[in-house]
Amino acid sequence: MEKVIKSSDRVKDHGEVFTPKRIVNLMLDQPEIQSKINDLQATFFEPSAGEGAFLVELLKRKLKVAKNESVSAKLFNTKSLLALSTLYGIELLEDNVEMLVMNMITTFNIEYSNIIQEKFGGKVNQHVFDSAKVIIQANMVQGNTLEKITSDGSPIIFSEWKPVSGNKVQRTEYTFESIINQSGPTGTVQGATEEMDLFADTDFFADLQKKEPRMKKYALCGWTSIYKQEIV
Repeated sequence: MEKVIKSSDRVKDHGEVFTPKRIVNLMLDQPEIQSKINDLQATFFEPSAGEGAFLVELLKRKLKVAKNESVSAKLFNTKSLLALSTLYGIELLEDNVEMLVMNMITTFNIEYSNIIQEKFGGKVNQHVFDSAKVIIQANMVQGNTLEKITSDGSPIIFSEWKPVSGNKVQRTEYTFESIINQSGPTGTVQGATEEMDLFADTDFFADLQKKEPRMKKYALCGWTSIYKQEIV
């Protein structure tokens, strides 16, 4: 029997109820949703993601679209990661978000491997697996959707994965609040601003007045190089 609740206490405390697979498929089969699924760059956001009932099924369907749009294993490597990069979720409960990440990683790895081997007769690319893991961990966040903060009170941060000509991708971070308010990106990488050396041979306080910490950003890279997470 399909699991709908974990416990009555969790239903009472958090309103946690899982959506049955049949209902998930009925909702995703709606024509207006299908048209978005068929657009690899259309994004989907699940504000109460649970263990990933909707996101896992969306991933499967988007990977089929990526398969149909690909004429080679190399192109599918790129399009599979593009499809994955458009799926976002927030989940409040820690055990659920751990399962969400695991389910997304497992689903991607299985579906990608099957398509590469069955359609293209090729070998799986470990860099695709590694890059997919980075995308999933960035796009699936533990936090409070209504308050727009993580479990430790920090702003929820999401990454945009913008395709650039030449099969490249530019990763840019936004707070969830800035996405809603359309106020632009953070302008840096979380935790990666350049620090000033307090012990350098210079007049620190004079230098402080004229020098701001240099903001950093993710380097433009190929889709299968996302796993390197290079910062410039």
